[in-house]
Amino acid sequence: MQSAAMLANPAPDWAAGSTTAIDGAHLARMTFGDRSLEREVLQLFNRQASTLVARMRSSDAKGTAALVHTLKGSALNIGAHRVVSACIAMEADPATIDHLADAVDEARARIAEMLWLGD
Repeated sequence: MQSAAMLANPAPDWAAGSTTAIDGAHLARMTFGDRSLEREVLQLFNRQASTLVARMRSSDAKGTAALVHTLKGSALNIGAHRVVSACIAMEADPATIDHLADAVDEARARIAEMLWLGD
C-alpha cells in the first residue's frame, strides 16, 4: 500500500520512464475520477496533438517552441509521459520532431483504445 505522501505527490512516470502511453492513475487524479471529464480531456488531447505536431513541422523556431510548450502542458494533464519526455527532448533539439510525432501517435492509439473500451 502506498503512503499518503506518495499518493498526494507521486513521482511522475516521465521522470523514471513510463511503460504505458497514458497513465490512467494520473488521468484519474487530474479529473477527480470523473469518467466523463476523462473522456472529454482525452478527446481534446487527441484532436489537439496531431494538429500541434503538424504546425510544428511548418513553424519557425519561436513558433515551434510555443507549440511544444502547449503540447507538453496538455500531455502532462492527461499523463502522456512519453509525449512529455519527447517534448522536453524537442525543446533541447528541434530535430527530434519525428520522435515526438511517434510518441503522439502512440498516445493517440492508446486514447482510441481507452475511449473504445471504456478503460
